[in-house]
Amino acid sequence: MLGGSGFIGTRLIPLLSREYPDVRIGDLVSSRVFPQLWTHCDVRQEESLSPLLAGAGAIINLAAEHRDDVRPLSRYFDTNVLGSKCVCSAAETASIGKIVFTSSVAVYGFQPAPVDENGPFHPFNEYGKTKLEAEGAYREWAAKDSSRTLIIVRPTVVFGEGNRGNVYNLLRQIARKHFLMVGSGDNFKSMAYVGNIAAFLAHTLSLPSGVHIFNYVDLPDMSTRNLVDHVKHRLGYPPRSLHLPSGLAMAGGHVLDLLARMTGRTFPISAVRIRKFCQRTQFVADKAFQSGFVPPYTLAEALNRTIDVEFTAAP
Repeated sequence: MLGGSGFIGTRLIPLLSREYPDVRIGDLVSSRVFPQLWTHCDVRQEESLSPLLAGAGAIINLAAEHRDDVRPLSRYFDTNVLGSKCVCSAAETASIGKIVFTSSVAVYGFQPAPVDENGPFHPFNEYGKTKLEAEGAYREWAAKDSSRTLIIVRPTVVFGEGNRGNVYNLLRQIARKHFLMVGSGDNFKSMAYVGNIAAFLAHTLSLPSGVHIFNYVDLPDMSTRNLVDHVKHRLGYPPRSLHLPSGLAMAGGHVLDLLARMTGRTFPISAVRIRKFCQRTQFVADKAFQSGFVPPYTLAEALNRTIDVEFTAAP
């Protein structure tokens, strides 16, 4: 598993080890939870992949450059695109015929209505653009041999215990009573719980040869307002809150972006994050559930587990 030391990989390893006892982790960073399974490697350097992939039956590639504030922008291309090409080449050398690649719903960009796996594709940032280009590299690999199996999974935003991404930042603001609703809150958001996406990735390893592409979201989607109310209810807070006009918030985000470039600091609020927060981001994931997958947790259960561990557990 490439990039297996991270958030999703750490939840995926116990699921895989039940059926694949020789599962291995390749990553730039050592696995804190499974150090005995870890080998240092870099997807951008094909030669570093060879020792890890020797004798393997499949590759799961979770490695990615994904943060909003990555600089220089070329790092997205180097890891997401060139790295994918290196993985495909290394798979050929090692005679591996199955690859699972975690792409992203960022390949669609902002859409006026929920979209399925057929697009349209309008990525708005380097992350989405390079993920889409990486998919093309894997498709080329799969097209060379009809016996190969390629699974591309496009998760929506993933959250869960231990993650420090955008959903965690939202939950933390609510928990600390620092949250201010931007916009009306009527926009719907697709989300995915780490325990469910890990289980789905494990599920895809049983799929037959061919190219399989899936969106992944946990249903039902919540509006931003309903999500915030759910979190407040779990924390025992009153549901009502003030609203900040989205235009004013975007202006503040651009100011913080300018300060970040001038000072080299990073801020929890940026224009991109505000835009994401205010946009409707819904995706159709019928194919994932039609494949026979049943998520271990409901979205409400997943939110409650995360809230309880991160914000209500005893110190």
